[in-house]
Amino acid sequence: MLVIDIRKTLKLNSEVEASLFPSGLQTFPAPAKLNLFLHVVGRRADGYHLLQTTFRFIDFSDRLAFTVRSDGIIKVMNPLSDLPEVDNLCTRAAKLLRDRSGKTLGVEIYLHKQIPMGGGLGGGSSDAATTLIVLNRLWGINWDRARLMMLGLELGADVPVFIYGENAFAEGVGEKLTQLALPPAWYVVLTPPVHILTADIFACKELTRNTIPIKISAFSMGAGHNDLEPVAARMQPIVGDWLQWLKQQPGTSKVGMSGSGACLFAEFPEASSALKVFERIPVDMCGFMAKGLAEHPLLHF
Repeated sequence: MLVIDIRKTLKLNSEVEASLFPSGLQTFPAPAKLNLFLHVVGRRADGYHLLQTTFRFIDFSDRLAFTVRSDGIIKVMNPLSDLPEVDNLCTRAAKLLRDRSGKTLGVEIYLHKQIPMGGGLGGGSSDAATTLIVLNRLWGINWDRARLMMLGLELGADVPVFIYGENAFAEGVGEKLTQLALPPAWYVVLTPPVHILTADIFACKELTRNTIPIKISAFSMGAGHNDLEPVAARMQPIVGDWLQWLKQQPGTSKVGMSGSGACLFAEFPEASSALKVFERIPVDMCGFMAKGLAEHPLLHF
């Protein structure tokens, strides 16, 4: 059974960050997100799928730190072993902001990665957004959020919502955002040890692409599902198996897959209910417990 001691975890994170970040350097959060539902409602002429979804930030985060350089060099100081630096969204975000703003400064980027990659929790997009938000200030660019969001969209469809900074009802390819005031909630998130490529799911012939659009009021009344779930479960049966386990747990107000997976979540109105389920996670499963956030931690940065 997977049980977590919050105090030990916080101490371990502090020790890890102390080894990753130079002493005294300010660190910044890059929180994960959940898609509380995800409908595919159509397709544009250019092939991009039209979506409806709700983004919810949770208090499970990567953390970043930055040291400005005067020579224009942009470098991740502790690169991930399985991610080439050229593909790192932090690097790409910094270079894009530098080039579009005309700045000649550089930066050293330090990253403490906790959000699983390729799990549908938006870790790379969140890292990119935090990079844009912080460097916008450190480099003295001072663009408004709307301009940063347009830049972020060039990096990925999920980047703008992290810059927007509010839990949101999203449409289009995910860039048309309406702020949502979501009630307090706690989540048990399962992280199956598989990667599902978003492109593979959207290319699948069995994917439903004509779900009837809903209004925000319908979502608030509990409507919504994830059209990508059945496809992901066929590609990786472990997703369906773990999802069924979550659905059998008491006290949940919503159960589903986040984004294109493979991470799964169960929502609870109270922390105690979530903890009871978290403490029952079988030994062959893995995951974490997190609180839903009312807003992005850097909304007012």
